[in-house]
Amino acid sequence: MSTQILPQDEIAALISRHAPRNGDYATAIGNLTFHRQSSTTESLFHAARPSVALIAQGGKQVTLGTETFHYSRMQYLLTSVDLPVQVRVVEASEAAPHLCVVLGIDIADVAALLDSESAGGAAGAAQQKILPATRGISVSDVSPELLDAMLRLVRLLDKPEEIAALAPLIRRELTYRLLNGPVGARLRHMALASSQSHQVGQAIDWIKHHYAQPLRIEHLAGMANMSMSSLHHHFKAITAMTPMQYQKLLRLQEARRLMLVERIDAGTAGYRVGYASESQFSREYSRQFGRAPMRDVGQVRAQLSGASTGTAYSVLP
Repeated sequence: MSTQILPQDEIAALISRHAPRNGDYATAIGNLTFHRQSSTTESLFHAARPSVALIAQGGKQVTLGTETFHYSRMQYLLTSVDLPVQVRVVEASEAAPHLCVVLGIDIADVAALLDSESAGGAAGAAQQKILPATRGISVSDVSPELLDAMLRLVRLLDKPEEIAALAPLIRRELTYRLLNGPVGARLRHMALASSQSHQVGQAIDWIKHHYAQPLRIEHLAGMANMSMSSLHHHFKAITAMTPMQYQKLLRLQEARRLMLVERIDAGTAGYRVGYASESQFSREYSRQFGRAPMRDVGQVRAQLSGASTGTAYSVLP
Protein backbone atom coordinates (compact mmCIF):
# COMPACT_ATOMS: atom_id res chain seq x y z
CA MET A 1 0.00 0.00 0.00
CA SER A 2 1.42 3.38 -1.03
CA THR A 3 2.05 6.07 1.54
CA GLN A 4 0.59 9.50 0.79
CA ILE A 5 3.18 12.28 0.67
CA LEU A 6 2.47 15.18 3.01
CA PRO A 7 2.10 18.58 1.30
CA GLN A 8 5.07 20.02 3.21
CA ASP A 9 7.26 17.13 2.07
CA GLU A 10 6.09 17.42 -1.53
CA ILE A 11 6.85 21.14 -1.76
CA ALA A 12 10.30 20.53 -0.24
CA ALA A 13 10.95 17.81 -2.83
CA LEU A 14 9.82 20.08 -5.69
CA ILE A 15 12.04 22.94 -4.53
CA SER A 16 14.98 20.57 -4.16
CA ARG A 17 14.48 19.24 -7.70
CA HIS A 18 14.20 22.68 -9.28
CA ALA A 19 17.08 24.07 -7.17
CA PRO A 20 19.65 21.24 -7.33
CA ARG A 21 22.63 23.24 -6.04
CA ASN A 22 23.22 26.11 -3.62
CA GLY A 23 21.93 29.46 -4.80
CA ASP A 24 18.92 31.44 -6.00
CA TYR A 25 16.82 30.15 -8.90
CA ALA A 26 14.33 32.07 -11.02
CA THR A 27 11.46 30.03 -12.46
CA ALA A 28 9.13 30.14 -15.47
CA ILE A 29 6.49 31.68 -13.20
CA GLY A 30 6.95 35.41 -12.83
CA ASN A 31 8.34 36.54 -9.44
CA LEU A 32 8.54 32.96 -8.17
CA THR A 33 12.03 31.99 -7.02
CA PHE A 34 13.68 29.19 -5.06
CA HIS A 35 16.62 29.29 -2.68
CA ARG A 36 18.79 26.38 -1.57
CA GLN A 37 21.67 26.43 0.90
CA SER A 38 23.38 23.33 2.29
CA SER A 39 25.21 25.01 5.19
CA THR A 40 24.68 27.86 7.61
CA THR A 41 25.90 31.27 6.45
CA GLU A 42 27.18 34.55 7.76
CA SER A 43 24.84 37.56 7.51
CA LEU A 44 24.54 39.04 4.05
CA PHE A 45 22.83 42.29 3.12
CA HIS A 46 19.76 41.98 0.92
CA ALA A 47 17.27 44.32 -0.68
CA ALA A 48 13.98 42.76 0.44
CA ARG A 49 10.99 43.42 -1.81
CA PRO A 50 7.29 42.94 -1.03
CA SER A 51 7.01 39.16 -0.96
CA VAL A 52 6.09 36.03 0.91
CA ALA A 53 8.97 33.65 1.67
CA LEU A 54 7.93 30.16 2.77
CA ILE A 55 10.49 27.79 4.26
CA ALA A 56 9.97 24.15 3.34
CA GLN A 57 13.10 22.96 5.17
CA GLY A 58 15.72 24.54 7.41
CA GLY A 59 15.70 27.92 9.13
CA LYS A 60 16.66 31.52 8.53
CA GLN A 61 16.86 34.83 10.38
CA VAL A 62 16.27 38.29 8.97
CA THR A 63 17.49 41.42 10.75
CA LEU A 64 15.85 44.81 10.21
CA GLY A 65 17.64 47.56 12.10
CA THR A 66 18.14 46.12 15.58
CA GLU A 67 15.28 43.59 15.35
CA THR A 68 15.75 39.97 14.28
CA PHE A 69 12.98 37.76 12.92
CA HIS A 70 13.40 33.96 13.01
CA TYR A 71 11.41 31.58 10.84
CA SER A 72 11.75 27.91 9.94
CA ARG A 73 9.99 24.95 8.35
CA MET A 74 6.33 25.67 7.56
CA GLN A 75 6.58 29.30 8.56
CA TYR A 76 6.62 32.29 6.23
CA LEU A 77 8.04 35.78 6.26
CA LEU A 78 5.76 38.47 4.84
CA THR A 79 7.50 41.63 3.63
CA SER A 80 5.10 44.43 2.72
CA VAL A 81 7.55 47.17 1.65
CA ASP A 82 11.06 47.54 0.23
CA LEU A 83 13.53 47.13 3.09
CA PRO A 84 17.32 46.82 3.40
CA VAL A 85 17.87 43.81 5.66
CA GLN A 86 20.50 41.29 6.73
CA VAL A 87 19.79 37.62 6.08
CA ARG A 88 21.43 34.56 7.59
CA VAL A 89 20.69 30.85 7.10
CA VAL A 90 20.82 29.31 10.58
CA GLU A 91 19.62 25.74 9.95
CA ALA A 92 20.98 23.79 6.97
CA SER A 93 23.14 20.76 6.14
CA GLU A 94 24.10 18.65 3.14
CA ALA A 95 21.58 16.02 4.21
CA ALA A 96 18.82 18.54 4.95
CA PRO A 97 19.50 21.78 3.04
CA HIS A 98 17.66 25.01 3.64
CA LEU A 99 14.87 25.16 1.03
CA CYS A 100 12.74 28.25 0.51
CA VAL A 101 10.17 29.43 -2.05
CA VAL A 102 9.66 33.18 -2.50
CA LEU A 103 6.78 34.83 -4.32
CA GLY A 104 7.02 38.54 -5.06
CA ILE A 105 3.92 40.59 -4.28
CA ASP A 106 2.67 43.51 -6.38
CA ILE A 107 0.98 45.95 -3.98
CA ALA A 108 -1.19 47.16 -6.89
CA ASP A 109 -2.57 43.61 -7.18
CA VAL A 110 -3.35 43.65 -3.46
CA ALA A 111 -5.23 46.95 -3.85
CA ALA A 112 -7.16 45.58 -6.84
CA LEU A 113 -8.21 42.53 -4.85
CA LEU A 114 -9.39 44.70 -1.97
CA ASP A 115 -11.37 46.89 -4.36
CA SER A 116 -13.06 43.86 -5.93
CA GLU A 117 -14.30 42.47 -2.64
CA SER A 118 -17.79 43.38 -1.51
CA ALA A 119 -18.17 45.26 1.76
CA GLY A 120 -19.59 42.11 3.33
CA GLY A 121 -16.76 39.83 2.19
CA ALA A 122 -13.92 38.77 4.42
CA ALA A 123 -11.32 40.99 2.77
CA GLY A 124 -13.84 43.78 2.28
CA ALA A 125 -14.76 43.80 5.96
CA ALA A 126 -11.13 43.76 6.97
CA GLN A 127 -10.45 46.67 4.66
CA GLN A 128 -12.68 48.88 6.76
CA LYS A 129 -10.47 48.44 9.81
CA ILE A 130 -7.54 50.82 9.41
CA LEU A 131 -4.68 49.92 11.73
CA PRO A 132 -1.70 52.10 12.71
CA ALA A 133 1.55 51.67 10.81
CA THR A 134 3.50 48.60 11.91
CA ARG A 135 6.72 46.85 10.90
CA GLY A 136 7.05 46.02 7.22
CA ILE A 137 8.19 42.47 8.11
CA SER A 138 6.34 39.78 10.04
CA VAL A 139 6.47 36.01 10.57
CA SER A 140 3.58 33.56 10.77
CA ASP A 141 2.85 29.83 10.58
CA VAL A 142 1.75 28.48 7.20
CA SER A 143 -1.92 27.55 7.15
CA PRO A 144 -3.08 24.42 5.27
CA GLU A 145 -4.90 26.64 2.76
CA LEU A 146 -1.85 28.80 2.09
CA LEU A 147 0.39 25.74 1.75
CA ASP A 148 -2.07 24.10 -0.65
CA ALA A 149 -2.16 27.17 -2.90
CA MET A 150 1.64 27.54 -2.92
CA LEU A 151 2.07 23.85 -3.67
CA ARG A 152 -0.33 24.06 -6.62
CA LEU A 153 1.60 27.06 -7.95
CA VAL A 154 4.94 25.24 -7.71
CA ARG A 155 3.46 22.13 -9.36
CA LEU A 156 2.72 24.22 -12.47
CA LEU A 157 6.44 24.24 -13.25
CA ASP A 158 5.99 20.63 -14.38
CA LYS A 159 3.09 21.68 -16.64
CA PRO A 160 4.43 24.79 -18.39
CA GLU A 161 1.52 24.83 -20.84
CA GLU A 162 -0.81 25.60 -17.90
CA ILE A 163 1.20 28.44 -16.36
CA ALA A 164 -0.29 31.31 -18.38
CA ALA A 165 -3.87 30.30 -17.60
CA LEU A 166 -3.60 29.09 -14.00
CA ALA A 167 -0.70 30.94 -12.34
CA PRO A 168 -2.55 34.32 -12.16
CA LEU A 169 -5.54 32.61 -10.51
CA ILE A 170 -3.40 30.87 -7.90
CA ARG A 171 -1.43 34.07 -7.24
CA ARG A 172 -4.72 35.85 -6.58
CA GLU A 173 -5.74 33.09 -4.17
CA LEU A 174 -2.40 33.35 -2.38
CA THR A 175 -2.87 37.11 -2.01
CA TYR A 176 -6.32 36.49 -0.56
CA ARG A 177 -4.95 33.92 1.91
CA LEU A 178 -2.23 36.31 3.01
CA LEU A 179 -4.63 39.22 3.42
CA ASN A 180 -6.87 37.17 5.66
CA GLY A 181 -4.07 35.49 7.56
CA PRO A 182 -2.64 36.45 10.98
CA VAL A 183 -0.31 39.14 9.59
CA GLY A 184 -2.39 40.22 6.59
CA ALA A 185 -3.24 43.61 8.12
CA ARG A 186 0.28 44.83 7.30
CA LEU A 187 -0.15 43.99 3.64
CA ARG A 188 -3.67 45.40 3.54
CA HIS A 189 -2.62 48.64 5.18
CA MET A 190 0.20 49.13 2.66
CA ALA A 191 -2.29 48.82 -0.22
CA LEU A 192 -4.87 51.30 1.09
CA ALA A 193 -4.23 54.71 -0.42
CA SER A 194 -5.63 56.48 2.65
CA SER A 195 -3.30 54.80 5.15
CA GLN A 196 -0.09 56.10 6.68
CA SER A 197 1.64 52.91 5.53
CA HIS A 198 0.78 53.65 1.91
CA GLN A 199 2.03 57.24 2.30
CA VAL A 200 5.28 56.02 3.83
CA GLY A 201 5.52 53.53 0.96
CA GLN A 202 5.50 56.47 -1.46
CA ALA A 203 8.36 58.09 0.46
CA ILE A 204 10.30 54.81 0.45
CA ASP A 205 9.79 54.47 -3.30
CA TRP A 206 11.21 57.97 -3.86
CA ILE A 207 14.29 57.28 -1.72
CA LYS A 208 14.83 53.94 -3.46
CA HIS A 209 14.94 55.59 -6.88
CA HIS A 210 16.83 58.74 -5.82
CA TYR A 211 19.13 57.49 -3.04
CA ALA A 212 22.16 59.26 -4.55
CA GLN A 213 20.44 62.66 -4.37
CA PRO A 214 20.41 64.94 -1.29
CA LEU A 215 17.44 64.11 0.94
CA ARG A 216 15.24 66.99 2.12
CA ILE A 217 12.75 65.77 4.69
CA GLU A 218 10.32 68.63 4.01
CA HIS A 219 10.22 67.65 0.31
CA LEU A 220 9.75 63.98 1.17
CA ALA A 221 6.94 64.77 3.62
CA GLY A 222 5.18 66.98 1.11
CA MET A 223 5.35 64.32 -1.57
CA ALA A 224 3.87 61.76 0.88
CA ASN A 225 1.22 64.30 1.96
CA MET A 226 2.32 64.08 5.59
CA SER A 227 3.78 66.45 8.15
CA MET A 228 7.49 66.01 8.83
CA SER A 229 6.83 64.72 12.35
CA SER A 230 4.18 62.27 11.12
CA LEU A 231 6.45 61.01 8.35
CA HIS A 232 9.32 60.49 10.79
CA HIS A 233 7.11 58.62 13.27
CA HIS A 234 5.39 56.30 10.79
CA PHE A 235 8.52 55.76 8.67
CA LYS A 236 10.36 54.50 11.72
CA ALA A 237 7.39 52.35 12.78
CA ILE A 238 7.50 50.52 9.42
CA THR A 239 11.23 50.38 8.66
CA ALA A 240 12.82 50.56 12.15
CA MET A 241 14.91 53.52 10.93
CA THR A 242 14.58 57.18 10.00
CA PRO A 243 14.44 58.32 6.35
CA MET A 244 18.06 59.50 6.61
CA GLN A 245 19.20 56.17 8.06
CA TYR A 246 17.26 54.31 5.35
CA GLN A 247 18.92 56.36 2.60
CA LYS A 248 22.37 55.88 4.10
CA LEU A 249 21.94 52.12 4.32
CA LEU A 250 20.74 51.96 0.71
CA ARG A 251 23.78 53.99 -0.36
CA LEU A 252 26.22 51.78 1.50
CA GLN A 253 24.62 48.55 0.28
CA GLU A 254 24.72 49.77 -3.32
CA ALA A 255 28.34 50.87 -2.96
CA ARG A 256 29.20 47.43 -1.62
CA ARG A 257 27.43 45.81 -4.57
CA LEU A 258 29.28 48.06 -7.03
CA MET A 259 32.65 47.09 -5.57
CA LEU A 260 31.78 43.39 -5.45
CA VAL A 261 30.01 42.98 -8.79
CA GLU A 262 31.42 45.77 -10.97
CA ARG A 263 34.83 45.69 -9.22
CA ILE A 264 35.22 49.45 -8.99
CA ASP A 265 37.34 51.19 -6.36
CA ALA A 266 35.96 52.58 -3.10
CA GLY A 267 36.26 56.24 -4.06
CA THR A 268 34.32 55.76 -7.30
CA ALA A 269 31.67 53.64 -5.56
CA GLY A 270 31.18 56.27 -2.86
CA TYR A 271 30.84 59.04 -5.42
CA ARG A 272 28.33 57.08 -7.50
CA VAL A 273 26.00 56.54 -4.53
CA GLY A 274 26.04 60.18 -3.47
CA TYR A 275 29.06 60.76 -1.23
CA ALA A 276 31.08 63.90 -1.96
CA SER A 277 33.79 62.98 0.54
CA GLU A 278 35.74 59.72 0.22
CA SER A 279 36.79 59.91 3.87
CA GLN A 280 33.17 60.26 5.03
CA PHE A 281 32.16 57.32 2.82
CA SER A 282 34.98 55.15 4.21
CA ARG A 283 34.13 56.13 7.78
CA GLU A 284 30.40 55.37 7.44
CA TYR A 285 31.07 52.17 5.48
CA SER A 286 33.44 50.90 8.17
CA ARG A 287 30.92 51.72 10.88
CA GLN A 288 28.17 49.82 9.04
CA PHE A 289 30.07 46.75 7.85
CA GLY A 290 32.83 46.57 10.46
CA ARG A 291 35.73 46.85 8.01
CA ALA A 292 37.21 49.38 5.58
CA PRO A 293 35.61 49.14 2.11
CA MET A 294 38.20 47.21 0.09
CA ARG A 295 39.13 44.95 3.00
CA ASP A 296 35.47 44.13 3.53
CA VAL A 297 34.91 43.42 -0.17
CA GLY A 298 37.91 41.07 -0.21
CA GLN A 299 36.56 39.10 2.74
CA VAL A 300 33.06 38.90 1.26
CA ARG A 301 34.51 37.59 -2.01
CA ALA A 302 36.42 34.95 -0.07
CA GLN A 303 33.23 33.90 1.77
CA LEU A 304 31.34 33.58 -1.51
CA SER A 305 34.06 31.81 -3.46
CA GLY A 306 32.67 28.38 -2.61
CA ALA A 307 29.10 29.17 -3.64
CA SER A 308 28.04 27.57 -6.92
CA THR A 309 25.24 29.86 -8.00
CA GLY A 310 24.61 32.15 -5.04
CA THR A 311 25.20 35.89 -5.04
CA ALA A 312 26.10 38.44 -2.37
CA TYR A 313 23.02 40.47 -3.15
CA SER A 314 19.69 38.86 -3.70
CA VAL A 315 16.07 39.94 -3.55
CA LEU A 316 15.25 36.82 -1.59
CA PRO A 317 14.38 37.60 2.02
